[in-house]
Amino acid sequence: MKLNTQKIATFFRKQGSPLLGIDVSSTAVKLIELRRLDAQRMRVESYAIEPLPLNAVVEKNITNLEAVVATIRAAVKRSKTKLKEAAVAVSSSSAISKTLTLPAHLSEDDMEAQVNLQAGQNIPYPLEEVNLDFQVIGTSTHNAEEVDVLLVASRSENVDIRVDALDAAGLKTKVVDVESYAMEKAFRFIAPDLLDGEHQAVAAVDVGATMTTLTVFEDERIVYTRDQVFGGRQLTEEIMRRYGMSYEQADSAKRRGGLPDSYEVEILEPFKQAMAQQVARSLQFFFGASQHNSVDHILLAGGCAAIAGAAELIEEHTGAHTIVANPFSRMTVASGVHPQSLAEDAPSLMIACGLALRSCD
Repeated sequence: MKLNTQKIATFFRKQGSPLLGIDVSSTAVKLIELRRLDAQRMRVESYAIEPLPLNAVVEKNITNLEAVVATIRAAVKRSKTKLKEAAVAVSSSSAISKTLTLPAHLSEDDMEAQVNLQAGQNIPYPLEEVNLDFQVIGTSTHNAEEVDVLLVASRSENVDIRVDALDAAGLKTKVVDVESYAMEKAFRFIAPDLLDGEHQAVAAVDVGATMTTLTVFEDERIVYTRDQVFGGRQLTEEIMRRYGMSYEQADSAKRRGGLPDSYEVEILEPFKQAMAQQVARSLQFFFGASQHNSVDHILLAGGCAAIAGAAELIEEHTGAHTIVANPFSRMTVASGVHPQSLAEDAPSLMIACGLALRSCD
């Protein structure tokens, strides 16, 4: 399906050959390569997490293209992957999603024309300034003669700069996705271990360096997503302030240890409390915008998910069963991948994993 010649994004393109999943976050480029072994089994072939220079990406917007290109190249080199085709994502906050209802009998061309018409009414930008795509998601629950069609659009500048970054790094962009949909794909590898009934609501909370993203799933489908400014950089900056370190020194000490004994009580514990309060506050926004007043589970993702005790504190604050995300728990691992390192990095690889899974559509 095509809309607006030369302005189509590949949010819903079906792929067959393996793809690199490349997540460009605020602090790192995260790359993963997956391979399907058979109908039931998948293997992690390679992965890498390469740190970005400070402020190369600000609130999920690429501000230093050259630095991002160099970091993608470094991640490819570190992973030793041979793949050259990749999937990348725009942030959920920069994408517009609308569910349209159209007659089921329309031909593909007629449906494209109708979507194009309704896109002009639902997207607050000139169509020549956006990339968009659509997919039929099923028969309408209100009328068997109609279908629900998901329309997704993003400003072309958001798409183009990511495609340019991959191209300059020697990769070919086959899929442009949205972070929340990539998270949804990865979540499906965790759902069998988490869900024990129908109509359960799961809140995936991705606490990154500068942004916290709440994505709520019901029956494994997205029903809500929201970004808020909060993340691990606040912890790094507090270490800088308290101990007179540079950003690089503070970030390294945070990850590798070696900070004074007072760090745990005076800095880390207050940050974990703030993190738990942020998650509880994000859930309150969801409850206020929906008919829900609770969630069945919380899935903690992002770099901050690895902080010892964070999941337990969030469970205490919210009353919801909380686990740390690992989309690879049911996958095998190639000989070149260190299983323990992968398990430790897994919470921050959810989006990259979901992108790599686009090759399995």
